[in-house]
Amino acid sequence: MARRAEPPDGGWGWMVVLSAFFQSALVFGVLRSFGVFFVEFVAAFEEQAARVSWIASIGIAVQQFGSPIGSALSTKFGPRPVVMIGGVLAALGMLLASFATSLTHLYLSIGLLSGSGWALTFTPTLACLSRYFSRRRSLAMGLALTGVGLSSFAFAPLFQWLLSHYAWRGALMLVSALSFHLVACGALLRPLSLAEDTAVGGPVSQLTSLIHNGPFLRYTIALTLINTGYFIPYVHLVAHLLDLGWDPLPAAFLLSVAAIADLVGRVASGWLGDAVPGPVARLLMLWTTLTGVSLALFPVAQAPTTLVVLAVAYGFTSGALTPVAFSVLPELVGTGRMYCGLGLVQMVESIGGLLGAPLSGYLRDVTGSYTASFVVAGVFLLAGSGVLITLPRFFCFSAPTSRPQDLVIEALDTKVPLPKQEGLEEN
Repeated sequence: MARRAEPPDGGWGWMVVLSAFFQSALVFGVLRSFGVFFVEFVAAFEEQAARVSWIASIGIAVQQFGSPIGSALSTKFGPRPVVMIGGVLAALGMLLASFATSLTHLYLSIGLLSGSGWALTFTPTLACLSRYFSRRRSLAMGLALTGVGLSSFAFAPLFQWLLSHYAWRGALMLVSALSFHLVACGALLRPLSLAEDTAVGGPVSQLTSLIHNGPFLRYTIALTLINTGYFIPYVHLVAHLLDLGWDPLPAAFLLSVAAIADLVGRVASGWLGDAVPGPVARLLMLWTTLTGVSLALFPVAQAPTTLVVLAVAYGFTSGALTPVAFSVLPELVGTGRMYCGLGLVQMVESIGGLLGAPLSGYLRDVTGSYTASFVVAGVFLLAGSGVLITLPRFFCFSAPTSRPQDLVIEALDTKVPLPKQEGLEEN
């Protein structure tokens, strides 16, 4: 088995980018467009908004809380079989949800079963991708995660059309068929063996190192705060527009407008993350702050033009923060600890994903509008921005980006002899 001294910054890595592109579309593209189903579930089950909001929140929380399991399984068996099994679970959950007769059934099928499938697909795929790139890591992440923006643009009106023609049960069956394509995404993954893998130890030693890493812990807290408010527009923006008197189809189309801006933001931020000197955390703080401000301004807007402008602003900035958020982690923990580090981050930030949408729905039920919901969501993102300022080298303007800072590469080069012919480990 050959080991590379450093990530190849290309090669089969671009196929991993392609896999991550479709995988992000089929996971978070579906989640972001689920606000279209929100109104249908409220009417079908005659439940309060807060209770219906738990469907998406449980799915997000299970996806993130179960990420360490996906990371551990990928470390032992490789990411390919893990992601393929996750695709089967995600599709099965959506299929079973189409037969639901109560919210509890949706909690178990979409929230627990599909969420478990997403946990086995998202984190292992991104961790695998980050190991293929170093100098172009932010760009690769940005390109891979554009799948979220493109699918959000397509899925929101598509799901609304499916609802109008097949009702919510038929629509969920078709979403299940889409989700099954995650199996093909997993088949494209190929694990990569790096020289520094021998220096980071096993999962237990990696976990011990991470929980004693102050910058890593502060970064995890920041992402948890960001995650609490990040998904609110994709769960409740359509319902907010309906409260303002909008028709369902134009309301769903506004999500598509935000998705287009999200797509542009991801690519632009990925390029800037590799081009601008200094730590990527500074860019992450900028995009997070602007996202929080745009969220807090949503209740102020009443005119359609103003709402469109805010949707574009939110879409661009929220899309821009995503690739750099994942690019910060290798700078803090090193490429060799990515599976364990990303899994642990996703598990902790699941607290925010679990509480965000229900809190927003609760505020809607108490106040009678979504004003407090969007303002509180913006405050959570601004708080996360404040924590990011405490990361090391935040005010450094000369160091290169996207390089592991806690590993001694020279020591790795002396401990692990490199073969004459480099290669990749294949399943």
